[in-house]
Amino acid sequence: KQHLELTRDIATKFNHDFGQDFFPITEPVIGGPAARVMSLRDGSKKMSKSDPSDLSRINMADDADTIAQKIRKAKTDPEALPSEEAGLEGRAEARNLVAIYAALADESVEKVLTEVGGKQFSEFKPMLVERAVEKLSPISAEMRRLLDDKSEIDRVLEGGADRARAIAAPILKRTYEIVGLK
Repeated sequence: KQHLELTRDIATKFNHDFGQDFFPITEPVIGGPAARVMSLRDGSKKMSKSDPSDLSRINMADDADTIAQKIRKAKTDPEALPSEEAGLEGRAEARNLVAIYAALADESVEKVLTEVGGKQFSEFKPMLVERAVEKLSPISAEMRRLLDDKSEIDRVLEGGADRARAIAAPILKRTYEIVGLK
């Protein structure tokens, strides 16, 4: 979101300074049940790679066993899961794990709670592990494959750079014209 705010500021300043509506003012599109994924160790803090505890987050390169271990060790409370979203009030860790499950299952939090309401975390966490491993393991496997094939990385980067140049060139040309450099 910070990068979008910076581009908004730059675009607004440019458009204002040069009296044009050339650059679009971007709007963040961040939604869904896990728009902000919270720490596995403290459901009130955002999940972050800078957190000193590796158990606080699932890394994209984590293998299935590591994902399972981190979810099993995720902080919870002693209460059963509620069957309605209102029952998650004041239960940051429960809300977080349900939101993660909902995002991985592409379902609403409300729908997940109708399925798991009344279950203890000892029953729910294995379901979350299964869903997380199913969705995230292919990503980590592909990352490992790509990291082992440097020529593929170079090829993808080169292709991306070519596409970016093709898109940026006419915009940059028009920007120079607006500014009076060409």
